[in-house]
Amino acid sequence: MTRIAYLWIIILIVSFGETLCSIDLNGPEFILPASDEQDTLKNNQDFYTGKVWSNKYRRINGDQFLFCNYFLPGTVSTKGRTFKNLLIRYDIYSDEIMIPVNRDEILQLNKEIIDSFSINFENKVFRFTKIRENLENLKGYFCVLYQQKSALYLKHKKEISPIITEKSDGEFMQSAKIYFIKDSVVYPIATKNDLISAFYPFSEQIENYLKNNKLRISKKNPESFIPVVRFYDSISQ
Repeated sequence: MTRIAYLWIIILIVSFGETLCSIDLNGPEFILPASDEQDTLKNNQDFYTGKVWSNKYRRINGDQFLFCNYFLPGTVSTKGRTFKNLLIRYDIYSDEIMIPVNRDEILQLNKEIIDSFSINFENKVFRFTKIRENLENLKGYFCVLYQQKSALYLKHKKEISPIITEKSDGEFMQSAKIYFIKDSVVYPIATKNDLISAFYPFSEQIENYLKNNKLRISKKNPESFIPVVRFYDSISQ
């Protein structure tokens, strides 16, 4: 085989690898990645609900997934072990994550034994944890914005609007809620004042910190809350 032939083979392999993680299962082809971790996960039957996933919402406009409707690179952690190099998808309507098994099957992972997972989207890693404690009826997967002495979580959700037409039975509508947690007490955060109140008895120091550092916090940008929560942890020890 000539050097030119070898070069073309390498180019094809690289090109294939770059597009593998963005395959849409609604398209004509679906190929699983070659990954030891993926194979190990498939062999671990405890992860699966035993039910093959099927799309029940074909007549709903939009989709039930976070970020996009195709599988993304990610990891899943359980019982102190992390499975890497997976392709996963997060259904935020049903609060379930799933992986592809073969060309025709998609399976939901067993939520009961999953501790956390991550998704890589647009060159950024989003970490999710499952709340197991009895925190005022909070349950399921939450995006971790900050987690030290206190915690700041973001809950992504989708609901179906009741608008029915000849072509659809509704539309997926996405929303997100921010939760600040300290001393096992949950504080839903919708406004700046909600956050300031949650910091009592350090509310005055927090307001001065925001003013002196010219920081703006907004529910539209949940990550803007992180420096404030970190500062709270530093003064509340």
